[in-house]
Amino acid sequence: MPNRPTRRVMLGTLAVGLLAPRPARATCLLTPQAVEGPFYLDPRLLRSDIREDRAGTPLRVSLQVVTLRDCVALPAARVDLWHADAQGQYSGTRDQGASTLGRTFLRGTQVADEAGRVGFRTIYPGWYLGRTPHLHVKVILGGRTALTGQIYFPDAVSEAVYGAPAYAGRSRRGRIGNARDILLRQDDPEGRGIAELRPEGAGYEAALTLVVRGT
Repeated sequence: MPNRPTRRVMLGTLAVGLLAPRPARATCLLTPQAVEGPFYLDPRLLRSDIREDRAGTPLRVSLQVVTLRDCVALPAARVDLWHADAQGQYSGTRDQGASTLGRTFLRGTQVADEAGRVGFRTIYPGWYLGRTPHLHVKVILGGRTALTGQIYFPDAVSEAVYGAPAYAGRSRRGRIGNARDILLRQDDPEGRGIAELRPEGAGYEAALTLVVRGT
């Protein structure tokens, strides 16, 4: 089990729209758009467990999709999630030194339930040069992309996770935290995409509400 940040650190992390009951006339803050990056694919893998054979600290991702106006849940929203493995590699590409063409690990799609919620079982993402750890996410409504975003993590949690064996064997050189990530600072300066993390078994749960323009 990875070392845990203190309870004070955990409670001090930014909670952006934790999945909790909302008042009738609540006002939500729009989740920032982010660059899609070169690694998006659409293998149409309708599944909640996207790990396949990838080793790493377990991560359960709990998301809720709501509208900007009044924070109303969006049932049937399609949510795509994809990210790098413990060694910083994406599936389905040959652009990172080693070809993973034809592979589909750490990619999946879920359709939101009546409360606008989806969940994924995955691993904590690894890092790669110039980027803080992150997940990529898309929300698609009626065939239209309503959000292309990125989900981030508290630096203290990443530091603890990267002591686990699955993340070993790489130099720390070039690894950066949230404050030094140019794309995070550019696209999400208020940190609305930083998930709340809490310990769960041998890993963590990451919770975030995705606020989109939609009806």
